[in-house]
Amino acid sequence: MIQLNGSDLTLSKMKRILYKGEKITIDPVSMEKVKKSRVAVERVVTSGKTVYGLNTGFGKFSDVRIRDDDVDDLQLHLIRSHACGVGEPFSEKVSRAMVILRLNALLKGYSGVRPCVVERLCDLANDHIIPVVPSQGSLGASGDLAPLSHLALVLVGEGEVHVEGKIKKTSEVYHKYGYQPLTLKAKEGLALINGTQAMTAVGVINFIEAERLFHQSDWIASMTLEALEGIIDAFHPAIHEARGYKEQMEVAERVRLITHDSKLLTHQGDKRVQDAYSLRCIPQVHGASRQSLAYVKEKLEIEMNAATDNPLILEDGTLIVSGGNFHGQPIALAMDFLKIAAAEMASISERRIERLVNPQLNNLPGFLSPNPGLQSGAMILQYAAASLVSENKTLAHPASVDSIPSSASQEDHVSMGTIGARHAYQIILNAQNVSSIELICAMQALEYRGVNSASTSVQELFEKGREVVPSITEDRVFARDIEALSKWLRSDQFDWSISKHTIIPNK
Repeated sequence: MIQLNGSDLTLSKMKRILYKGEKITIDPVSMEKVKKSRVAVERVVTSGKTVYGLNTGFGKFSDVRIRDDDVDDLQLHLIRSHACGVGEPFSEKVSRAMVILRLNALLKGYSGVRPCVVERLCDLANDHIIPVVPSQGSLGASGDLAPLSHLALVLVGEGEVHVEGKIKKTSEVYHKYGYQPLTLKAKEGLALINGTQAMTAVGVINFIEAERLFHQSDWIASMTLEALEGIIDAFHPAIHEARGYKEQMEVAERVRLITHDSKLLTHQGDKRVQDAYSLRCIPQVHGASRQSLAYVKEKLEIEMNAATDNPLILEDGTLIVSGGNFHGQPIALAMDFLKIAAAEMASISERRIERLVNPQLNNLPGFLSPNPGLQSGAMILQYAAASLVSENKTLAHPASVDSIPSSASQEDHVSMGTIGARHAYQIILNAQNVSSIELICAMQALEYRGVNSASTSVQELFEKGREVVPSITEDRVFARDIEALSKWLRSDQFDWSISKHTIIPNK
């Protein structure tokens, strides 16, 4: 069980919660901070002092004073009116991440909610009663207002939830599970929806999926290198040390270890002097994309533990200040960076696919066909990869460079961070499919070249891959193969760590 305290949630912990089913609990010390901040809110309400979000309207209505009798109704009106998301809902995994991240932010004790609010979020996450949240409609400032409003609706017994593999009305599920709808009090509605948890939740999933994809890409590229009798000299450590990028050196070493006992790899001058860039520059390109992961991880783990609502209750409740921590610019830029990095991994993969299937670039059967001419083989697999890579080029345009004023220009610069995060997720899915196509083609090429001559590690990957996708002995519907292999690559059924497969050679 993972204890949340608002300050030390990591991507590793989120992976355990979201992918391994680990439950969460609330740190008692953090709960005391929550109680203390709530006392400060109630003190303001009874004092009659005007404070944004407690007894004023929102956005351009911030100058409208709300009567004391209407303070609680203000919060319900807020989440109902702001719940105007559109489009397909986020995946259940993303929405559950939103619940956990919103809970973690509230546990910092800067938001002024009652303990029952954070307890309800914890219960929903653990019972897998997950809000249905439309994926479109956020500007990324003031945070993810529309998506988080759909999350907040569930706390008051409205909206819909994912439960037991189905989408049901929250009211029905509450009745079944014995939950009572919450009546939100002063500031609680605003505290629930003013934040960056939608873009950050998608970012968490993006990072986990991209990290796996980048690991797998090194392995798949290694198989392609062997199938094309690539020149291993380009991976000599001295070359990469001469440039100095840590990630580049690590990719080169990983490829050397995966292929270290291969009988297929060549040396410069054996068959040709140099390989094409898509083979020779694997460490430089893969390494550069891997650099983005470090940047994205740093920003996500800061944001996962950040207070991002407004106003914030500071200095033990003695100071309540309006600011702009809800602005999603840090995550918007990180997601745009990740988009480009993932798109480039797919781009170089597609060029390797071309080298695997094009008979003018290798001495293999045309398009890896078992009967060239009568049967097209992998010809259109390359088309599909090219289409996905081209789509990625459009999606990779940075969302963060756009801004549209809102709320009568009170909110006149926004991040579009959630759009960037959504596009990054689509790029990663596309890149995973391109990797699947490369693996299909690399396995087929390796069969023609001689699997027994491949390195021990590549043979292991080949054998596992062949359990999912059989050899191409006759044309068939390859869409099913791509889907099956993509599903397998996302399942973590193969251990992609080098040490599990490779006897590290003496240096």
